[in-house]
Amino acid sequence: MDLKTLKTLAGIHTSNTVSENPSITGTEKAQYQRKYNVKPGTDEWFKLWFARPKMTGENPTPKKK
Repeated sequence: MDLKTLKTLAGIHTSNTVSENPSITGTEKAQYQRKYNVKPGTDEWFKLWFARPKMTGENPTPKKK
């Protein structure tokens, strides 16, 4: 693997800019949680709040259309 790929997989970025507003992202996740009745502590809840879609490609909101 090259250095760029390793840095991406490790979550190390060369720029310190934040590409999203955490409060907006959190609000969207909370709305999704209420709409689809996602209970805290379940596998679905952990995936919603702790998934890293930019790193792993997984979809934390599979029910959202």
